[in-house]
Amino acid sequence: MKLVIVESPTKAKTITRFLGKGYTVTSSFGHVRDLPKSKIGVDVEHNFEPTYIVPMKSKKHVTELKKLAKKADEIYLATDEDREGEAIAWHLREILGDVDHMKRITFHEITKEAILGALEHPRKLDIRLVDAQQARRILDRLVGYELSPFLWKKVYRGLSAGRVQSVVVRLIVERERSIAAFKPEEYWSIEAKYTVEGVEHIANLHSYKGEALKKLSIENKEEADKMLASLNDAKHTITSIEYKERTRKASAPFTTSTLQQESNNRLGYSAKQTMMLAQQLYEGVEVDGASTGLITYMRTDSLNLSEKFLSEAEAMITKEFGKEYSARTTYKTKSKGAQEAHEAIRPTDVSITPESIKSHLDPKQFKMYDLIWRRAVASQMSAARYKATTIDIAANEGVFRLTGSMIEFPGWIAAMPEKNTDNELPTLKEKQELSCAGVEGKQHFTEPPARYTEAALVKALEERGIGRPSTYAPTIATVQDRGYVRKEQRSLIPEEVGFLVNDLLVEHFPEIVDFDFTANMELSLDHIAEGEKEWQPVLKEFYGPFKEHLIQKEKEIQKSDIVEEKSDEKCPKCGKPMIVKFGRFGKFLACTGYPECKTTQQIDKEGHIVKEEPIDIKCDKCGKPMVRKNGRYGQFLACSGYPECKNIMNIEKKIGIKCPTCNEGDLIEKRSRYGKSFYSCNRYPECKTAFWTKPTGEVCPVCKSLLVFGPKGSIKCSSKECTYTIQPTAL
Repeated sequence: MKLVIVESPTKAKTITRFLGKGYTVTSSFGHVRDLPKSKIGVDVEHNFEPTYIVPMKSKKHVTELKKLAKKADEIYLATDEDREGEAIAWHLREILGDVDHMKRITFHEITKEAILGALEHPRKLDIRLVDAQQARRILDRLVGYELSPFLWKKVYRGLSAGRVQSVVVRLIVERERSIAAFKPEEYWSIEAKYTVEGVEHIANLHSYKGEALKKLSIENKEEADKMLASLNDAKHTITSIEYKERTRKASAPFTTSTLQQESNNRLGYSAKQTMMLAQQLYEGVEVDGASTGLITYMRTDSLNLSEKFLSEAEAMITKEFGKEYSARTTYKTKSKGAQEAHEAIRPTDVSITPESIKSHLDPKQFKMYDLIWRRAVASQMSAARYKATTIDIAANEGVFRLTGSMIEFPGWIAAMPEKNTDNELPTLKEKQELSCAGVEGKQHFTEPPARYTEAALVKALEERGIGRPSTYAPTIATVQDRGYVRKEQRSLIPEEVGFLVNDLLVEHFPEIVDFDFTANMELSLDHIAEGEKEWQPVLKEFYGPFKEHLIQKEKEIQKSDIVEEKSDEKCPKCGKPMIVKFGRFGKFLACTGYPECKTTQQIDKEGHIVKEEPIDIKCDKCGKPMVRKNGRYGQFLACSGYPECKNIMNIEKKIGIKCPTCNEGDLIEKRSRYGKSFYSCNRYPECKTAFWTKPTGEVCPVCKSLLVFGPKGSIKCSSKECTYTIQPTAL
């Protein structure tokens, strides 16, 4: 018997289709060994020797794998082709121990041809890739397990720091501060309206008195009015008409980074959700009763495309669109630290069009496959051609410019349609006088930089060389899960604790949050993977100075230096000065007479005292009145008998919908420990019904579950088993 081991049951199910009876395909269910959670698990005194354990959740799977391995004549380690996959294969080898019968196989896609080809060309484990992954894991463990306790002592328990996550928080914090510090500048533009053949066209003042106008050239209303005075009664005569043909090439096929960016921009999916959907399409979905892998491996920074795909795409494009649409193109990978020679993300079979497989995918899977298929096909199509027209119109001392463009040949846009931006201009002649319907000035103000979206953040991380394809999504998710950053609409906004921890690290551990240092560490990991560096010296070079600096800072920094500020307020009970402190729910005022006086007062973001609002609800523990307070994640009720009674209660925000499970309670809006809204029955814990997205109050016509609001204005069924969705266009 030949044993093939992969990471996931879905992947195993898909591969089983392609192999005969002599093969058994099984799954490791992810990582089989890891560093222990209860301790650091790295012996820094003995060359950073890691101590790996089999986690409790993996013990059953490991036992089964050992049983199968004993019966096998040959064992094929078929985990993913990247560093993490290589490390999992190495851990499997270490656990199973039968090295002589083990072979390593890799593939870019889960198709019959790819699997059989991989079995014909097995290789040995690449220990360089294992070392690179092991170095990353140990490095992250050392930073996390050494620096997080420091934050617990100096700020409060439960905080965490990470080698890459802290840099991500810094990016978001610095962007927020640049927005806060931004001072808008006034500027004006001047427009002329022309009506030609019954259609209104708007031209902008392009130059005045022979000088080209820039965005901020007209600084205020006075300057605009002076120009308008000389333009209002002028004749408007065409002085030049220029026609140019412009081309726009297709974008390259997707890498992990560009897929996450485009998925966020076009579909509104988070990086984490994008990778989850892409993994489902890679590992296989049910098509006519058979598990089928639809795309190539989704963690890649390569732009390579196989010769087979290039030929198949060329034939398909010629047949479906026409020969003039086909433009066989290869792309050069730009990423400095590109990992192993993967392919770009593409469909495994270009003949499987999105529409042909739509009935086999849930709506989100379909949108993801449609995006990947169209991008890959478009990358092999001709450039779009535009006819661009520029018309200059003289008016006394000013020249207005009218621009327009029309698609003459759509090229790749035929496969990946965009919003219609055509602006066709009428046929005009030089020296022709135009009828001007009016000239007016418009006031504008410069705008601050935009907050990061996940798409913009991924782009920034890639441009700076921070992280790699496998790290973007989990890192962005982590900074939100830890409460450092929240998402509003699509914008990432730092929380107060994000500012506090970032400022602490920037001041006292600048290397940990230094962009260049983090990028150079990524390059060192690349060098380990390429065999140019050994992993232990890289860790030693980092850890020695880091540990020494950490010990020094633990002695130097007092908690009060970080989480306390002076204030002008006096304690309302004892009259002693109050100080601003920082706690789990943000800033608050505390009496300096503590512990004799335990008075505290809430303050808002501007530092003003928040007055407690007594309400007609009694504490269910001591009977005293409850008061309304503001916490980190909104309002809650607290006992007025604090600190003797520390009882707190959620404020029920009914949404006007009865619980569909018990039919007795009402659904109320609540917040999780990380500030995310959810909706649950107010009879909890008797009824544990809950929804992460807001219910509409309507019932699904297919399964009778509640409908909930989905992304981009859609409505979907709340049941995971039901795919009923109403798109915004259908509402």
